[in-house]
Amino acid sequence: MILRSAVVEDAAAVAAIWNALIRDSLVTFTTQEKTPSEMGNLIALRPDAFFVVSGSNSVLGFATFGTFRGGPGYATTVEHTVMLDPAARGLGQGRRLMNALMTAAHQQGVHVMIAAISSANPDAVQFHERLGFAKTGHLYNVGYKSGQWLDLIFMQKTLGLT
Repeated sequence: MILRSAVVEDAAAVAAIWNALIRDSLVTFTTQEKTPSEMGNLIALRPDAFFVVSGSNSVLGFATFGTFRGGPGYATTVEHTVMLDPAARGLGQGRRLMNALMTAAHQQGVHVMIAAISSANPDAVQFHERLGFAKTGHLYNVGYKSGQWLDLIFMQKTLGLT
């Protein structure tokens, strides 16, 4: 599989991966599917902060980061998203994407990276722990989807001094 920066032409494939998780899981609290146009705009806005893994001419996963909160005090803190197609899970592609993302973030002066994880996704907590993220918060019953209250788990990793 090839790891590379995302391009606008990846937008439909990225949306398809994200939308499957929106429709079929509780790993994201949103119920509004992403459009290829939205994803194309996001990729264009984040040329140095959006990566994909691809194989056989199809995108199998992506990772990106963006603003954690508004205001200048949070300028060096970002929140990330990493999502894989089921065909790419368990093959080390999530780790590859995250390593590329953390390297790019550090090079751009990011000090802290935040993960906001659904309590319905304990594998993501373990994944982030293996990458050196530490649990820093647990918000109970803040998400509601598919008739269920869900917790939000915050994890963070300090990437380095800026």
